[in-house]
Amino acid sequence: MQHLSSLDASFLHLETAETPMHVGSLQLLELPEGYDGDFHEDVKTMLMNRAHLSRIFQHKLAQMPFDLGDPVWIEDDDVDFDYHVRHVILPKPGTFEQLEALAARLHSSLLDRSRPLWEVYVIDGLQDGRIGYYFKGHHAALDGQSGAELAKAIYDPTPEIRSFDPPQRPKRHQYQLGMAEMMEAGLTNAARTYLKVAQALPGAAKGLGSLAQGVVTSGDPLGQLKMLKPAPRTLFNVSITNQRAYATLTLPLAEMKALGKAHGGTLNDAVMAVCAGALRQFLAERGGAPKDPLVAGVPVSLREAGDATLNNQVSAMLVSLATDVEDPAERFAAIRASSATSKSVVGNLKSAITTDFPILGSPWLMSGFASLYGRSGLADRAPPQANVAISNVPGPPTTLYLAGAKMQHYYSVSIPYHGMALNITVQSYAGALDFGLTACRRAMPGGELKSLVKHMEAAFEELKAAKPAEPARA
Repeated sequence: MQHLSSLDASFLHLETAETPMHVGSLQLLELPEGYDGDFHEDVKTMLMNRAHLSRIFQHKLAQMPFDLGDPVWIEDDDVDFDYHVRHVILPKPGTFEQLEALAARLHSSLLDRSRPLWEVYVIDGLQDGRIGYYFKGHHAALDGQSGAELAKAIYDPTPEIRSFDPPQRPKRHQYQLGMAEMMEAGLTNAARTYLKVAQALPGAAKGLGSLAQGVVTSGDPLGQLKMLKPAPRTLFNVSITNQRAYATLTLPLAEMKALGKAHGGTLNDAVMAVCAGALRQFLAERGGAPKDPLVAGVPVSLREAGDATLNNQVSAMLVSLATDVEDPAERFAAIRASSATSKSVVGNLKSAITTDFPILGSPWLMSGFASLYGRSGLADRAPPQANVAISNVPGPPTTLYLAGAKMQHYYSVSIPYHGMALNITVQSYAGALDFGLTACRRAMPGGELKSLVKHMEAAFEELKAAKPAEPARA
């Protein structure tokens, strides 16, 4: 068995019918010229051959007795690939919009916790002859970086399909573990984790001290603490349902990098600036953007270099989108400054952040809180800390192949939550930036999401035409 960290398990405990906590991707594939096989069967055969390369394919959950602790992963030696790998045909005419709508519906349903937490859909029927491929896996097992490592095991660098010899090991046929065994393992893991937390306390204290010193000596302590101020309320900051809307956008990676450099920032700053410009215009059409700037919740990886473990090692920072600034270049400069401040804060706090802190009864405590938060409508009234989630995941720079088919696009499908009904996740792939916009359909219907995509295209062109602002003086 393998214990889930507290952070991994929290994605299980915070999951409700309205808030599925899986992440996914929608890919567009081009079949080899003259192909006349069964691609669904090819994909299933390929995944069966490589299932041992990634834990997510052959591990399922085992719950602690009475939910007194976080669950563990156990190996499932009888995975039903006919269940996990499915075939769907789009109705005519088979437009790309129909594919996006199908991805939204597939992303709305919960994964079966009695099985390994993943599903694949091979989608035929696109009018241009391409193939859609939708994958979803639970966030308890994957974050952005570990998802990229999973992709390395599944995709090939050439059209030739690699073949792997499965490891030789005896079948165990143990469906669940005994109660006594689970309790003993849970207590042992808790003791081990508390010891690690105690050993990390000196480093955590040092990190907090560095943060406090930075705030005091910055010359602008109030500015350093602006992130504690609630974000303005928008139409995104509401309780959500399980219904999803989904839309995609592709921008050239080289031009986005050049834009970030021209304005004195990074690619991530350019992504934030494009999203900020689009959100400003989108809200202007619907009564106007708030006077205070919108705030983005941005995931920050805590993963050490070279760590390919399939778990979550992530925190978050808050970045002002400067939507109260009209000039796009000045808005970019404000976003860049806010991002730099937030990165500095997270850097100082990194040693104080733990992703594993077991709490007795955490499953029913956190699940009860998640249910209460959603059903009480508290998200409709509580001051939001962020308006929208924006994530930029670095992906492979070269073309990949899936079961011999060429991958043209790799769009992420992610998680909206109560109080943050819109998630924008960006994946770089083979010279392009593929944006995946996932939203609660009640808060943002598909037509509105498409409108936001058009505003993102316009914001990209506006930023290209903007003269870089003078760098702010210290």
